[in-house]
Amino acid sequence: MTQVLFVECGIGADQHGQDATKAAVRACRNAIEFNSIPSIRAVVPGGYDNMKLHIHLGVPAGHEVDLESVKAVFPYGRIVEPVRVDAGGLLAKSGIAIAEMGDVNDDFVIAVAAVTVGY
Repeated sequence: MTQVLFVECGIGADQHGQDATKAAVRACRNAIEFNSIPSIRAVVPGGYDNMKLHIHLGVPAGHEVDLESVKAVFPYGRIVEPVRVDAGGLLAKSGIAIAEMGDVNDDFVIAVAAVTVGY
């Protein structure tokens, strides 16, 4: 990426099931879903086909993330590899564990995402 245009930040959580992928997907969706940038075609040489995205996630240590699921969130642009995953986010307590919802304990997995957009 030679030119950074903006960085979008998001947060996502999985209250039941302790699924860091679900939290990371929600964080990425949160980062991009409230934006409309109609000038991308005018600003990025080559438009959406040449737009580049760098994804940086923070998830609680020891939690795995399915990167293909995360990449599927983005409808256009080319993802700059690698998707970076650092220990971060937050592992909080939900106060309740519901086995029927996949809980193994009352951990509440919270992930954060920074999505850099440029070309």
